[in-house]
Formats: sequence, structure tokens, C-alpha cells
Amino acid sequence: MTSGRDHGGGLDGAIALYGGSKHDWLDLSTGINPVPYPIPDISNDAWERLPDQNAIDHLLNAARSFWNVPDGAEIIAAPGASALIARMPYLTGNLGTFIPGPTYNEHAAAFRAVNPKFDTDDPDAPVHIYVHPNNPDGKLWPTTAVGGRDFTIVDESFCDVSPQASHIAQSENAGVIVLKSFGKFWGLAGLRLGFAIAEKGTLKTSCAVMDDLLGPWAVSGPALEIGARALADTDWADATRARLSQDAKRLDTLMAPHSSLEGGTDLFRLYRVDDAQAWQDRLAQHHIWSRIFPYSRNWLRLGLPAPDRWDQLESAL
Repeated sequence: MTSGRDHGGGLDGAIALYGGSKHDWLDLSTGINPVPYPIPDISNDAWERLPDQNAIDHLLNAARSFWNVPDGAEIIAAPGASALIARMPYLTGNLGTFIPGPTYNEHAAAFRAVNPKFDTDDPDAPVHIYVHPNNPDGKLWPTTAVGGRDFTIVDESFCDVSPQASHIAQSENAGVIVLKSFGKFWGLAGLRLGFAIAEKGTLKTSCAVMDDLLGPWAVSGPALEIGARALADTDWADATRARLSQDAKRLDTLMAPHSSLEGGTDLFRLYRVDDAQAWQDRLAQHHIWSRIFPYSRNWLRLGLPAPDRWDQLESAL
């Protein structure tokens, strides 16, 4: 059930093969926090009116504070990090791009959509893209990897569990673009909210202006309100990091008799098993959906169960 542009999720396909209903299934195929940020009351204006500049500024100010964005960088909000990834080829132009892998496949797919002959294998290319922490192995890229070329794009979609590792301080340097995802750490992937953070001249190039690429009212009113509230709630973020860290250790303990740990983050863990396809099949028979990869027969990635769903995983193992 994988393809060249594979993702986690796809639970409907798993149900079609193995039966059951969505309520029966434990979806561990993504790296989304299983305890989402509690959605606050949303104003009628957020639903009934087009988003105004005050709401946008409120969100961007909260993002600037939460991520300690340097004064020399600006922030653009978008309907998900994926929307920003898809527009990176238009921002960087028709330049050679290096994407060390294996990694999140949407970066290469975005460039291939613009240039079918796109090649990711030249480390001397003027554009580098790093997923930090990397998906699926959790690798952290050193500061020395960032900057020093036309463009360095750093996808920090999973970095909110380890903020001390962020390269956000370098976002005020020309050519550095840091991408942030809201859906994963806050567990609200369906909200569709992401951010690009970079020095102003980097986002406004001869190739394109990012605001123009996204178009007006790119982020919905409810997303603006929920995002601003969540980014300002640092107590929730601190407590969530502590819980995720403990749950990641608990998952490692459960998997230790069956596998070896290859890496991961506190939102997902990557294990080496004897046969990943067989593991996915066996877990699916217990209505647990996992993530495997077309380039490795031994890698099995698991997200974290919600607090009330650990028994289902323990029983299956």
C-alpha cells in the first residue's frame, strides 16, 4: 500500500483491506500528537467575515514570540506547511537543488512537478533542503549545514518537540527559509496552518513574491484564532513536550523485544524489524495502522497512541 509519493494516513484503504470502522482502528502511521490542543470558542466573526489584518497580525506576533523569531526575519502564514513546500520551486527559480535522503518526499515532488528532470543528488547545488529533525529517522542537521548558498530551506515541521535544536536564529540571514508546521505538535492537522520564516529579501525575489503565490486570505479565520491562542499557550507546550517524551520512552520499551531503535522524534519512532511489510500486515489484523517505506524492507515507523489506546497496541504486540 505504498507508492513513490507515499505518506502516513490512508486509513480508509487499510479499512477496505482489513475491515473494521475508523473507531476500531489505532492510526500510528503519522507523527501527529494524539492529544490535540483543546479548541477554544471561536468568534462568529472568524466564520462570517473574511480574515482581517488584525487577526493575521495577532497570529504572526504569537508565532514570532513562540519561536523566538529574530527581528531581521519576517513570517508568512499559509494553509499548511505543504502549501509552502509546493511553492518553494517558484521561489528559488530553476536552480539545482540538493535534498539529502531518505527524507520527506514532498520536497522532491514539488520540484519534479515543475521540472520532471529535477535531480536531488548534487551537493554542490545552489539550493539545499534539510528536514530537521529528519523524517523518518529523526536526524538533526548541524548549524554548519545551514546557509552559505543561494537558498537553504529548513523544514522544522517536527522540531517543536526539541526547540533547542531549531535553526530559527539563522532565519534572518539571506537565503535561509525555515518552515514550521502547526498540525503535528498541536495535533490539529486538519486545521491546515504552516509558516515560512525568512529575511524579507529572501521571500521577495525576482522569481516570485510568496504572498502573491499564496493569494489573499490564505489562512481561514478560525485557523487564525486557534493558532494565535495555541502559540501563546506556552504552559500547554511545556506540558505536552514532557508527556510526549515519556510516551516515546514507553513505546521504545514495548518495541524493544521485537526490534532495534533506528531513530525518530518524540512524535514518532523508527524501528528496524525483520520484515516491515509483514509487521504492517500483522498489526493491521489488530486494526493498528503503521508506516513502512518503499526504500527499506526493515523500517517500521510508529506514532504515539492516545492515552486511552495503549492497551490495543500492547495486546497486539
